[in-house]
Amino acid sequence: MSYQIITDSCSDLPLELVDAYKLDVFNFTIRIGDEELIDDMGKSFDKQAFFLRLKNGETASTSQINMHAYLEKFKAYVEKGIPIIYLAFSSALTGSFNSAIQAKKMLERDYGEVDIDIIDTKAASLGQGLLVYEAVQKKKEGYSKSELREWVEQNKLNYHSFVTVEDIKHLHRGGRISSTAAAVGSLLNVKPILVMDTEGKLVPIAKLRGKKKSINYLVNQTIKHLVNPEEHSIFIGHVGVPDEAELIRNKISERVNPKEIHISSYGPTIASHTGFGSISVFSYGEKRKD
Repeated sequence: MSYQIITDSCSDLPLELVDAYKLDVFNFTIRIGDEELIDDMGKSFDKQAFFLRLKNGETASTSQINMHAYLEKFKAYVEKGIPIIYLAFSSALTGSFNSAIQAKKMLERDYGEVDIDIIDTKAASLGQGLLVYEAVQKKKEGYSKSELREWVEQNKLNYHSFVTVEDIKHLHRGGRISSTAAAVGSLLNVKPILVMDTEGKLVPIAKLRGKKKSINYLVNQTIKHLVNPEEHSIFIGHVGVPDEAELIRNKISERVNPKEIHISSYGPTIASHTGFGSISVFSYGEKRKD
């Protein structure tokens, strides 16, 4: 039986991939100034204009996906008899995951057993996107829904995120990191390096002076942890700094030969919390450790 893979806009996948693989997507919302905007993966959202507003000092906040949105989309598939796998933004970074669980429970009260798997990817941005992207490849190879669910659960902690930001205060303001971690950013010209831990939290692991050193660290750590790179893609994400993303692509390509390397900008939800100038590398490697 066919089944539908669903994700959310925090996966930051390029719109052309979302459309090509017929993914369905839950949308987060962003508030900047007096505007409330929908993160629709770039269908109508002008990401470059949004990044410029962040660069010019505006701040943005985000709202989680509410239970009603989950209920309505899930219900449409249940009534058509189409099974679902929802690959969700890390539950350690949003309450949306719990809203999805509650929506499923409400449907079970109305319909009895429903064929919906809600999986906490313990990832964000293109780290979540890379897991979704490779899950789609498995579906194309013929994986059943139960086989894909098992594959995701077994492999999700093998997906790494190495992240640097221009100003860590954005992450602190959004509640993504602690006050202690934010204090790292108070040092002159220090670029913090953050990773997703085994719980799906964003945690600092290093602090380096200057963007050049931080970029080299992202590259070195990515390569250090790679497993079978020729079988997996690498995603590079950024907020308004495509030249730095291209530099990272070149540095990685000089040393390893991954299946492919994609460069894409963050979506506005994630960019609201990282700020302008953030850059990240996402890859498949050794199992994450605390």
